[in-house]
Amino acid sequence: MSDKLPAESNNSKPIRSSNNEEIDLIVIFNLIGNGFDRIGRFFSTIIKALYDIIIHVLKVIFKNIKIIAFTMISLAVLGFFLEKSQKDIYRSQMLVKPYFDSKFQLVQNINYYNALIGEKDYKQLENIFDIDIDEAKDILSFEITPGPETENDRIREYDMYVKSIDSVRTEELDVNFDDFIKNRSIYNGDFFQIEVRSYKKDIFRRLEEGLNSTFTNTYSIKKMQKRDSLLSIEKKQIQNSIKQVDSLKKVYMRVMEEESKSDKGMVSFKDGMSVVSERTVTKEYELLEKEIQLQKLLSNIESQKVEEDVYFDTLASFQDVGSLYRTIWMKYVIILPVLGFIGLGLIYLIIRLYQYVIRYDEKA
Repeated sequence: MSDKLPAESNNSKPIRSSNNEEIDLIVIFNLIGNGFDRIGRFFSTIIKALYDIIIHVLKVIFKNIKIIAFTMISLAVLGFFLEKSQKDIYRSQMLVKPYFDSKFQLVQNINYYNALIGEKDYKQLENIFDIDIDEAKDILSFEITPGPETENDRIREYDMYVKSIDSVRTEELDVNFDDFIKNRSIYNGDFFQIEVRSYKKDIFRRLEEGLNSTFTNTYSIKKMQKRDSLLSIEKKQIQNSIKQVDSLKKVYMRVMEEESKSDKGMVSFKDGMSVVSERTVTKEYELLEKEIQLQKLLSNIESQKVEEDVYFDTLASFQDVGSLYRTIWMKYVIILPVLGFIGLGLIYLIIRLYQYVIRYDEKA
């Protein structure tokens, strides 16, 4: 009898461990099931709350449908007549590329023109743009924005910014590409779009001449003069170098002439100077290459003066007739009813809040 007991006790160990594993699995599944139940109850509570809010709002709307309908229809009719009574607004854009940092003066002057419009100083606008006083009153606003640019332009601008500061500073600032693009100022661009809005649809061409005068200021003039002086100095240096190269070419040409007459490896001149004949061709070729390089530099200088001989370039002028300007905020037949509905909702909430505050002591 005692011999069988150990065997029975050994067989019971696997059974107990198996039961423990089954219990652990049941506990885990119960926990997972309870977690899903809680998540389900959470979302069902939110959905039920949203449903109750929607039903409550609809109930209030249906109870007061006559007042809401009358108010919104009245405001729609008022918006229709108000929209018809408004004068048409026209707009036109021009695209420019400033040089010599004249963009700073351009932005300042655009702000100045808007200030004149805000102060109704139409006499100044009349003098600036050489237009009639009535036409000056028709001008509504000036707006300047960065011109169109491609993704490559943005990447190039970001690379220039990163190269302009040292690597240690870059790590400290931690400015990535998206942050750089988002935080750029209007002065970062090379192209600018100027938009003018007016009641008069054919005034824009006459405003262009006045806007063109905004690019010129003392700083831009001095910067252009400084650029021209530096280019002139560089041009003289290159021309002197070309003369020296040309003189050396003449010397080697004489050497080649003497070599053609002489059978020796050494060519001598009356002044005692000697040249090794086997190096003559090589030197002449090097001088020719040098002359070509100097001529290219000279050509680049001339091209730069031709390309940037003005303070700005007009890439796209104002249209002869502006396009009709329309936004959703000018659709009074839609805006007024929406504002009326929102106003009724606020009035209802204020009334309910007032009633709640008055009855608060009675409930307590």
